[in-house]
Amino acid sequence: MPFPILRTPFIVLSEIISLLEPNEIVTASFCSKNVQRLLERHYQRRKPVEWRLVMQDYDSRGRVKIRTSEGGKGITVMSVRPISELSEELQAKAKRNGYMLMFNTQFVTAYMENQMMTAKSVVNTIRQLFNLDVFAVVMDTNGTWAIDWINNRQEMILGGIEFYRNPKDHSNADETVDYVLRNARFSLYCNIDGNVSDNFKFNGKLGPMRQLWIKSNGHWVTCDNLMNFDSITILIEGSRLSVSDLNSFLRHWRAGASARLEYLRLIFEEHTFIERFDEELEVVKTDEKKIFRRSRYVYFS
Repeated sequence: MPFPILRTPFIVLSEIISLLEPNEIVTASFCSKNVQRLLERHYQRRKPVEWRLVMQDYDSRGRVKIRTSEGGKGITVMSVRPISELSEELQAKAKRNGYMLMFNTQFVTAYMENQMMTAKSVVNTIRQLFNLDVFAVVMDTNGTWAIDWINNRQEMILGGIEFYRNPKDHSNADETVDYVLRNARFSLYCNIDGNVSDNFKFNGKLGPMRQLWIKSNGHWVTCDNLMNFDSITILIEGSRLSVSDLNSFLRHWRAGASARLEYLRLIFEEHTFIERFDEELEVVKTDEKKIFRRSRYVYFS
C-alpha cells in the first residue's frame, strides 16, 4: 500500500524531509507538481540557513551543488549536459520536447540545446525549491554570463567565485579575467586560474574579502596590485615580483597599511627570485613565539 505522503500532517512530513539529502529532495520534487509545491512550502517555512547553493558552468557542462555544512563537500543535485551527448533517437525526442530529463541514483540531468538557458532554468528551479540565493559560482570563459545574471537577480552578493581555464581552449583569457575581476561582486573569496598573457595588467581594486588565490600565472600581480587587494589571506602562484617591489610592499604592510591582511604567500616562478629579500628590512631575530591559525583555502569545484 503506498504511503499517503500528501495527506500526512506537516510536522511528520517535516521530519521525513529532514532525513533526505538535497539530491534526494530535488529528485522527489519531479514526482508531481503537488510534491514540488509541498517541498517548496516546507522550505519557505524552514529555510535551510546553513545550506549554500553553488552553480558551476565549466567545460560545456553545468552543475548545481548544495553544501549542507561549513567546510562540507558540495552535493550535486542537478546537472546540465548538451543534447549532443545523447543517442540520435534521444536527441530527436529531446528536440521535439525542447528538453529531456534523465534520472540516476545520484541526481537529475537536464539535456537541452542551449547550455546557458538550461543552466538558468535549473538554477531557478533549485533556488525556488530550497528558498536559497546563489552563494558561489565556478566558471570558465564560457560561464561568465552568470556574473551579470546573478547580480541582476538577487540582492545578496556572492560569497565567492572560482574562474578556471577551459581545458579545450588554450588561447589567453586576458579580457575574460579582467571582466571577472572588475564585475564579480563577492564577500568571501576569489580563486583565479586563468591563462593570461605576459602583457596582462589589472589596475582595479579587489575586496574586501577573506581569501584571494591566484592559482597560476600570477606574473601580472604588481606591488600596486598587492596594495589594492583588500583580503585577509593572499596567495599568488607564479609571481615575478622583484626584490625591490616585495620590500616596498612589506614596508607598506609593516607601516600599518593593508590592515586586514594576515597572511601573504608568494610562490615565485623558477629562477626569478634568487636574492635575499630581507636585508633592507632590518629584521631582528627574537625568541618570541606566536601561533597563527590560518583558514584552509576555500574552493567548491
